[in-house]
Amino acid sequence: MEDRLKSPLTFGARLGRLRDRVLQQEDLNFLLTNRLPRIALTRFMGWFSQRRHPLVRSLSIRGWQLFAKLDLSDAKKQHFDSLHDCFIRELKPGARPLNADPAVLCSPCDAIVGACGAVQGLQVFQAKGFPYTLPDLFGPDPAAFEPYRDGQFVTLRLTSSMVHRFHAPHTCRVHHVTHHAGDTWNVNPIALKRVEKLFCKNERAVIHTTLTASGHPVALVPVAAILVASLRLHWLSTLLGVDYRGPDELPCDARFDKGQEMGWFQHGSTIIVFAPRGFVLAEGVAAGLELRMGQALMRLP
Repeated sequence: MEDRLKSPLTFGARLGRLRDRVLQQEDLNFLLTNRLPRIALTRFMGWFSQRRHPLVRSLSIRGWQLFAKLDLSDAKKQHFDSLHDCFIRELKPGARPLNADPAVLCSPCDAIVGACGAVQGLQVFQAKGFPYTLPDLFGPDPAAFEPYRDGQFVTLRLTSSMVHRFHAPHTCRVHHVTHHAGDTWNVNPIALKRVEKLFCKNERAVIHTTLTASGHPVALVPVAAILVASLRLHWLSTLLGVDYRGPDELPCDARFDKGQEMGWFQHGSTIIVFAPRGFVLAEGVAAGLELRMGQALMRLP
């Protein structure tokens, strides 16, 4: 027993400890993930991750597993053509039980809850002491942001190792998407405490939906980050991202059942969910909670 307790750490465990020590140094973490040519690095990662060479693929995924808690046990397939193929992996059928209660708005993705709670007029907080406004995030059109005045919001942070696909939080109709070109700042908690209005500076899309049964508006705002600046939406033929040069206003008409897949990040980032006044956070939803897609996020009025 004593021999086992004194046994040396594996190489992977040593790398994990080194990673944790680096990440705990906030100044170094911020420097390494933000003081870089962010958009150029993001474009390179988009190219590199799609290389289908077997050695490149295997070494890339193995390196990812060493530096992140990557669990592929619930993936629909276990062999991937590229690093990108692994990033956008699908889940096995039934891997995420869905809360079918019609009074519940579900989490659209696996995520860690960041800031959440009431919208104060038109003001929202990305972190303590770092507010932004709905017009900053949605754009200047009052028709886009006024439905969420004094409403509820939840910031959902997808870590690099999480499943990067997102789903309809309720049975709904998507009627409009607004694309906002922007930067690719890291959106980790360290950056959110240092960069004002970070979500409003980054590449993002505002997805406007209407719940089919109740008629309530609900908005999903996927926000890009460094290495993660592309968004694939099933009902649009174009890939939204730093290289997108099309129109910013994208009227559409797409219908989704609760829990049905809507699209995916090319890698992973953040989704902010907004609901109007009268919605409340589901029991237990608070900053730091790790959620799975399909679990209760808010309750309808």
